[in-house]
Amino acid sequence: MQIKTKVFGEITIDDDKIIDFPNGIVGFPDLVQFTLIHDEEKGKDSIHWLQSIQEPGFAMPVMDPLLVCPEYNPEVDDELLKNIGELQPDDTLILVTVTVPKDLTKMSVNLRGPIVINAAEKKATQVIVDGDEYPVKYPIYDLFNKKKEKEGE
Repeated sequence: MQIKTKVFGEITIDDDKIIDFPNGIVGFPDLVQFTLIHDEEKGKDSIHWLQSIQEPGFAMPVMDPLLVCPEYNPEVDDELLKNIGELQPDDTLILVTVTVPKDLTKMSVNLRGPIVINAAEKKATQVIVDGDEYPVKYPIYDLFNKKKEKEGE
């Protein structure tokens, strides 16, 4: 499948790379098909893009929460995950959305609304974590700078 995207131009998406979100995502309930795109040069330990199949102009930056919060382990009610099939540890991918404002020092991730992907079933859902343990805006700018400094040493 060919789609013309705002961020990546025209790209080819294999059908087996399409992830179904039966309930859409928070704020966009009608967008139910996405693909995950990442920069091969930057590797898997960077920001990826959740690209909408239905709305090519919509791509959301996402990343592995463990890169910025190694102790991240929210409790999620099984009821919220039942529509994406039975989850196995090796087939489960957790991502959080990244907010990149004009002032990059305010860059953050949303630890309260993780995206849970069942890679085996190619299904996903975004859940809202109860409680105040994980913030909606967890700052990451300083963490990225420290990581770059270590890589440069």
